[in-house]
Amino acid sequence: MVSWIISRVIVLVFGTLYPAYYSFKAVKSKNVKEYVRWMMYWIVFALYTVVETITDLSLAWFPVYYELKMAFVFWLLSPYTRGASVIYRKFLHPMLASKEREIDEYIVQARERSYETMVNFGRQGLTIAAAAAVTAAVKQ
Repeated sequence: MVSWIISRVIVLVFGTLYPAYYSFKAVKSKNVKEYVRWMMYWIVFALYTVVETITDLSLAWFPVYYELKMAFVFWLLSPYTRGASVIYRKFLHPMLASKEREIDEYIVQARERSYETMVNFGRQGLTIAAAAAVTAAVKQ
């Protein structure tokens, strides 16, 4: 339990707050090199967050699991190892570039379906509300 708490604090402070502050500084300074560095970091960190959610459910029993997570976040963040840049340039960028069209099409389809779903839920909600209003009016 203690490892879990320490891991969460480390990931939140060094994986999220520290990079957020330096992303702010990059935006403020308008330094393109820093923009790119932090954008690569956030893309990799988003993937890390998804993977972490899954592995937390399945690998948390592993003896040094939380220590490995902390070490990985420091490796991603370190200006010496440039871990996020390595992962982005060697794996994520090539994979995303090769699948970009399919991902874009999926997003468009998901948006269209979500709009249709929201309209249908809205209609159903209005129908239920109208029926409840009529029922309440009839009872009075």
